[in-house]
Amino acid sequence: MTAPKRSSAARDGDRPRLLSGGNPQIAAAEGDGPVQDYVAALPGWKREVGRQLDALVERAVPGVHKAVKWNQPFYGHEGDGWFLSFRCYTSYVQVQFLRGTSLDPMPPKPSKHEEVRYLDIHEDEDLQVGQLTSWVKQAARLPGERM
Repeated sequence: MTAPKRSSAARDGDRPRLLSGGNPQIAAAEGDGPVQDYVAALPGWKREVGRQLDALVERAVPGVHKAVKWNQPFYGHEGDGWFLSFRCYTSYVQVQFLRGTSLDPMPPKPSKHEEVRYLDIHEDEDLQVGQLTSWVKQAARLPGERM
């Protein structure tokens, strides 16, 4: 088994640059390695949220395909598109369900994109593991978004 591909920042021991809101700048790449680099670079309390989200998706969707695109982790089925991503903002971590309007119940926050719905996770909020797991499983069964 080969080791996961790591970004040059992780190999060199450099910390990725944090963009607006503290979102890590991670080179676009496929696989678990770049996603783990992203999570490890999250600032403060957001790192634990990122770890929990990544682990929750892995448990809910065994064999999930991962990548970092546009400085955020994406989850999907290889060759079938993406169903979820998340990113860091100043005061919250935002989970993006790419076909969120098809989930029951719909995640709470609308988007300017017709099918996308969001869940914002703030510091000291409990991760709603049961609801999140349900949404992730539902999202994984829908056609993925090609990007």
